[in-house]
Amino acid sequence: MTELTQPGRGEESDDREEHLLRLRNLRHEDYEDVKEIMDAVYNELDGAWSRREFEAIITLFPEGQICVEDNGKVVAAALTLVVDYGRFGDQHTYGEITGFGDFSTHSPDGDVLYGVDVFVHPGYRDMRLGRRLYDARKELCQNLNLRGIIAGGRIPGYARYADEMPPEKYIELVKRKEIRDPILSFQLANDFHVRRVITGYMPEDSSSHAYATLVEWNNIFYQQRNQPLIGAEKAVVRIGTVQWQMRRVDSLEELLQQAEFFVDALAGYKADFALFPEMFNAPLMGQFNQGNPAEAVRGLARYTDDITEAMLELAVSYNINIIAGSMPVYRDRSLYNVSFLCRRDGTVDEQYKLHITPDERAYWGMRGGNSLRVFDTDIGKIGILICYDVEFPELSRMLSERGIRILFVPYWTDTKNGYLRVRHCAQARAIENECYVAITGSVGNLPNIENIDIQYSQSAVFCPSDFAFDRDGIAAESTPNTEMTLVVDLDLDKLVELRKTGSVRNYQDRRRDLYQVQWLGETE
Repeated sequence: MTELTQPGRGEESDDREEHLLRLRNLRHEDYEDVKEIMDAVYNELDGAWSRREFEAIITLFPEGQICVEDNGKVVAAALTLVVDYGRFGDQHTYGEITGFGDFSTHSPDGDVLYGVDVFVHPGYRDMRLGRRLYDARKELCQNLNLRGIIAGGRIPGYARYADEMPPEKYIELVKRKEIRDPILSFQLANDFHVRRVITGYMPEDSSSHAYATLVEWNNIFYQQRNQPLIGAEKAVVRIGTVQWQMRRVDSLEELLQQAEFFVDALAGYKADFALFPEMFNAPLMGQFNQGNPAEAVRGLARYTDDITEAMLELAVSYNINIIAGSMPVYRDRSLYNVSFLCRRDGTVDEQYKLHITPDERAYWGMRGGNSLRVFDTDIGKIGILICYDVEFPELSRMLSERGIRILFVPYWTDTKNGYLRVRHCAQARAIENECYVAITGSVGNLPNIENIDIQYSQSAVFCPSDFAFDRDGIAAESTPNTEMTLVVDLDLDKLVELRKTGSVRNYQDRRRDLYQVQWLGETE
């Protein structure tokens, strides 16, 4: 891409109020308009392409030749090819990758959109037409499912600094906005990054001293070729949360009947996940001695294996992944609080609660686990943090660094202020890690059950706070203290786009040169 014109500011055009601009593909009959522009902007080089060259590229790849017309006259254009980039690599010249003017390098089965040229009529340089053309190129790249756009960009501003510094130093100063280059500055502002410096890219380009920057724009929506026709990861995931009513039950079968009701309801909406609250099996604790809470919760733990097995059967039979809230687990004379992921493929995994509240420690003698898990599922990687754990931002950050896109938080809180701690921290995790966070708890009360007698909950699903997402960063929320479900669709592609083009980029812009979070516990 020679990029000889400055696509940004310049001299003003006349009769601005009479403009009628339209973006379209170039046609063979546009040659005279294109020749006029190229002769004007390439007067220091070879001037306009021949008609043969112009017609050759349109014939080979008409969709890739884009222009802006004003009242029917072409005033700006961008020319591209699709190439198999592996044939050329980073050390290529402009002539080699364009077939020396016959464009025989164009390959419909290629993987990269190559920028051959962009030019704007000198009288239209104040109208940001270059940006329109770049945006159209990006759209074309995405629609063709190519992995990115690559171009060789001239650095004409380097001529003023060639005696002072090598091109690498010049490029670094342009990146830092200490120097403005007519072409490179524009490319960087349009989300391109410099891969390397090319020597001898266009030997006749004296102002760039024959140097060029190899610039790249990555298509974040690129899908590997030969994706499976069925069973591929989803871009939109449907999750359901259960705001669970605590009520006395007389048997395990009665509790499981209530659980199956909600699994059935969410599966009927084709949900991919069902999230239950922390300690959702607490009604069974009424069968044990309430004068000794530690003994009662250990009695409750006897049901955990049976409930997990039943939940796994529901996950398979209803074709839905179930995060079975959390339940007490008593192993090796130690009591833990554990969440179970029951996948619809018949496998099960577990996440221990790491941070134990003072209340859990004092009443029950509960201990924290030592392992932080990332779970692979049929929709991608997820994380689970139980209640209090979401109030420690380090955990979510480490999960995010390991690739999770949805964080599930089953909680139990007895008062509104306790609930608000969980809610506000969960919403912060969604913003700072640019992920979705789903939370749910229980409502109602359990008279005469020590230490878990009253409940407060308002289930919610949080998202990042930016234009592409829901207002206030809340995808959905329930009515407080009412037994109900939420069913929410989450667009995972929006997360990918946010990290690349968001208004702010909390995840990307961390100063890792100054600080980092390191896991010192068990790894898997």
